[in-house]
This record gives sequence, structure tokens and C-alpha cells, in this order.
Amino acid sequence: MKFLTTIALLLIVSIPINSQTIDTKNSNVSFSVRNMKIRTVKGTFTGMKGEVIFNQKDLSKSKFNICIDANTINTNNIKRDKHLKNEDFFDVEKFPKICFISKSIQKKKTTYLVNGNLTMHGITKNITIPLQFKNNQFIGSFKVNRTDYKIGGKGGFMVGKEIEISINCKLQ
Repeated sequence: MKFLTTIALLLIVSIPINSQTIDTKNSNVSFSVRNMKIRTVKGTFTGMKGEVIFNQKDLSKSKFNICIDANTINTNNIKRDKHLKNEDFFDVEKFPKICFISKSIQKKKTTYLVNGNLTMHGITKNITIPLQFKNNQFIGSFKVNRTDYKIGGKGGFMVGKEIEISINCKLQ
């Protein structure tokens, strides 16, 4: 009996975890937000890191635990980027990471609906991110209300409340 238990434990330990590595250099999160109701400001975050376990045959074994470096915000405007990093917006010294941890994944036709918790600026909200998976890459977009995360105050006329976020997560 001990022999069978030992064999079973060895088999369990030797089963490879289907964890994929994020290609940090070719992965990013981009965003766009209305500014003064007449133009759109676009930008990116890089420094995506974390754990992706994706099993298309058994989604219950899949999970995402991914963070991006809030300090990498880039809108191609140095002065604006500096302002976005301060306490009024992302407060990158106090909240250096923006993270998403999945709770469940469902497949609807060709889209994976990834439900989980998005933590930004120290606030966690449950969201669902629709993702396509093709060529070892997850691509998707969703919207958040920045005031739900207390980013940028009420803003009103200057900064729109709705932020369109696009994800490009390339796996190695």
C-alpha cells in the first residue's frame, strides 16, 4: 500500500503545470480617454508580468494573475505622464502595480470571458474581460469608470470618466 501511495504522489508531483511565460517586451496595455470632450488621449502601460495558466480543454484549470507597472504610463507627453503618476491620478509611489486576478473563465464561441478582480489605485472591483486567443496571444478590450477607482478625482469636463482599455498579452 505504501508503494502505491508513493507512486501516486510521484505521479502527481511530476505532472507539469501548464504555466506560460508572458513575453514582457511584446505585451502591453493601451488605453484611451476623452479629454475636454473634444479629443482623445491615448497611452500605454508596459512591464506586464505574472502567471498565465491556460488550458483550452479544461478552463477550470486556467487562471490569470497579471500585473503591470503603473510607473510605465506613456502618453507621449512627458509633462502629462508626470502628472498622471502623482497623487491626483495613479499615485505610482503608493500604488506601483495594476493587477488582475481571474476567478473564472468561460468560452462563448471564439471569445473567452475572464471574470476576476482588477485592482487599481488600491481599489479592487470585479470585472469581466473578453479575450480572443490566437497565435499564442490574448487580445481584448473593455471599459472601466476611472472614478470607481478614485483616479483623477471627478474630472468632469477635463477628463472623461470612461476609459477604454485594450490588452495585448503575448505568451512565449
